[in-house]
Amino acid sequence: MTIAHLLEDFGMNTSAEPALPAVSEELIEEQRLASFENGYSAGWDDAVTAKDQESNRVSAELANSLEDLSFTYHEAQNQLLDSLDPMFKVLTSAVLPDAMAASFGHHIVDQLSDMAKGQTDQPMQIVVSPGEAAPVRSLLPDNFSVPVTVQEDSVLSPGQAYLRIGSTECEINCDALLESIQDSIEAFTYHAKEDSQYG
Repeated sequence: MTIAHLLEDFGMNTSAEPALPAVSEELIEEQRLASFENGYSAGWDDAVTAKDQESNRVSAELANSLEDLSFTYHEAQNQLLDSLDPMFKVLTSAVLPDAMAASFGHHIVDQLSDMAKGQTDQPMQIVVSPGEAAPVRSLLPDNFSVPVTVQEDSVLSPGQAYLRIGSTECEINCDALLESIQDSIEAFTYHAKEDSQYG
């Protein structure tokens, strides 16, 4: 007698098939839809994140470009002001004083002619600094209807004159005009440098 009946058979010869759990088509379709929704949402979130990152990058680059442009503008403005400063100094210290001195007598005659309009019967008087009477007299035309007197006053400095026609007076002061021009140029350069330094 054999003992085979006492031992268990582990052979492959089994006739019973394993039972698969029954899955309905509805459950499979629901899982597919849920997977699609999850994938779509994840893709949308990735796209929004990428767009936000791109917008932030573009904004940062634009801010840097504008900052560089602003710096370049202020740098160019400062260089321009620095290069104009010596020219302004030469203009107010040499060119304008020489030009005013050369045209001083002509300016007096022009101003006197303007003042004389409508007051041709009034006496005319020009008061200048010492040494300027003769050059001014030589510029006066001979066709004034009334005589014009030119006299010197030691109180006046070169480039300064008083014109009188009747009760009307006018002062010509080249030094004050030059000083005013210099003050205006200095104020302009000061404010332009302040604006470029502090934005």
